Amino acid sequence: MKTIRLTAAQAMMRYLANQMNEDGVPYIAGMWAIFGHGNVAGIGEALYGIRDELPTYRGQNEQSMAHAAIAYAKQLGRRRAMAVTSSIGPGALNMVTAAALAHVNRLPVLFVPGDVFANRGPDPVLQQIEDFGDGTMSANDCFRPVSRYFDRIMRPEQLLTALPRAMRTLTDPADCGPVTLAFCQDVQAEAYDYPESFFAKKTWRFRRPEPDVVEFEAAVAALKAAKNPVIVAGGGVHFSGATDTLKAFVEKHQIPVVETQAGKSALAWDHSLNFGPVGVTGAESANVVSEKADLVIGVGTRFQDFTTGSWALFKNPDRKILALNVQPYDSAKHDAIPLVADAKIGLEKLSAALGNHKFVAPDAGLKASWFAKADAVTAAPTDSNALPTDMQVIGAVQRASRDNTVVMCAAGTMPGELHQLWKSKLPLSYHMEYGFSCMGYEIAGGLGIKMAEPDRDVVVMVGDGSYMMMNSELATAVGMGVKITLVITDNRGYGCINRLQMGTGGAQFNNLYAHTNVSPIGIDFAAHAASMGARSQKVSSISELEAALDAARAATETTVIVIDTDPYPTTGAGGYWWDVAVPEVSARAEVNQARVAYEAALKERT
Repeated sequence: MKTIRLTAAQAMMRYLANQMNEDGVPYIAGMWAIFGHGNVAGIGEALYGIRDELPTYRGQNEQSMAHAAIAYAKQLGRRRAMAVTSSIGPGALNMVTAAALAHVNRLPVLFVPGDVFANRGPDPVLQQIEDFGDGTMSANDCFRPVSRYFDRIMRPEQLLTALPRAMRTLTDPADCGPVTLAFCQDVQAEAYDYPESFFAKKTWRFRRPEPDVVEFEAAVAALKAAKNPVIVAGGGVHFSGATDTLKAFVEKHQIPVVETQAGKSALAWDHSLNFGPVGVTGAESANVVSEKADLVIGVGTRFQDFTTGSWALFKNPDRKILALNVQPYDSAKHDAIPLVADAKIGLEKLSAALGNHKFVAPDAGLKASWFAKADAVTAAPTDSNALPTDMQVIGAVQRASRDNTVVMCAAGTMPGELHQLWKSKLPLSYHMEYGFSCMGYEIAGGLGIKMAEPDRDVVVMVGDGSYMMMNSELATAVGMGVKITLVITDNRGYGCINRLQMGTGGAQFNNLYAHTNVSPIGIDFAAHAASMGARSQKVSSISELEAALDAARAATETTVIVIDTDPYPTTGAGGYWWDVAVPEVSARAEVNQARVAYEAALKERT
């Protein structure tokens, strides 16, 4: 057997560079890195040696560079992924939030944090967490509950089994999620005689599981017995590459589609059978159809509470749930009829079994009525002196966008309003991180999206609260020449959670700056963005915003546009109940009133 002598870090990077996807390109598209004493000598030297085959990208914050990696994978439908490395201690722990985000959203990312010395010679090494009762623990054990696969590399030869397991997890449609390989820093530098065959190019297929015969028969029987089915399109439709299949299926059988946050853009917004967003942030048209459905067909959705209205939405007493999902865990939720299979394969087989069977599509007037309301709230304001609403900002961005524009966001007010109001024409033109609803994902995520699809316009919608939490990768985008357009809506605090606080009877407290012990600080976000090299401006009206967006599209550099908004108005129409527990006892009459309404709503939940 021919061998090659490499350090463990060199072997890892060489192996990763030779793992291909079915398109014939490396599955790991690059490594994001912030170096410290736990990874600069071993991993840093290895990355330098292979920099032409496995590019290294320098981030500003470990969490945000991981967000960029995750967004990259999501935008490409999990067909490629990235790796992220940090030193031990705070650098590693900064990435745990991003790992949780990837875990919740079923997205692939490879974390390679440095770890303590396997030989324990210098214990405790700088930044080492010491567990008084367990000598095997390190800070990286925090990754265990938020990783699909976790391993600690304590000998160089362990890579021979750990790396294939990592790749299997990253590319498996059911188990896909974050992988953590905690890499002891002394082991990174140790040499070993690795088999040359270990570094041969390997192609990883994206498995498309076929449905079980018995499950499939039950699913077909449920469909044939249904009178008013509805399809809930989730993110799995995108990950399976099943958007065209979904379109053909619903057109042939006349089944309405409603979309989750992750599934939005699976079907063009103006398709006659797309009844819009569903659930808490949904459209009236989608929610009315869902309330009446006797068969709820989930395709690639994990049935999050925002999708189901905390399981109060599907009110038909005869309703059944059919869950087509590649992950058995998701297919069995709420006593669903499980159909464990790839979304594309499952829809194709169901369509063949149904033959020419057609259902009666819902009244098209439901959809027309909803979009009339949506258009009204997104129209340009008639009062130029009033602060614009978030809905009016969305309308301006929509009018300035093109079919290939990707609009993205993560947390706060915008996810709900965008889900309700944004009109997505093409698949993957709507990128929302709402599984973990992680503030700070937005700017780094926009960078990752643009790296994944350089030919698409990327518009990042972010509130002042999220911008303050994590804005540093704006400098990275500028420095890399990766053009994104950032629209900052400044409502002077956390407007979304302030409204929720008020809606549950609470006093306005500690959310908007006006109701905190911090005086309104009047941050000049445009000047801040300019200091990081972005082309930036503040606008004072919707008409100025539209002009600035047109100029941003024509520009070659990253542009930041800031606009002040009113923190209180929402769309009003649409939406659904969401289970947010209200205190049983309070000195505030408003809270007691909200509790009465809450208890009544609980009784209505099916």
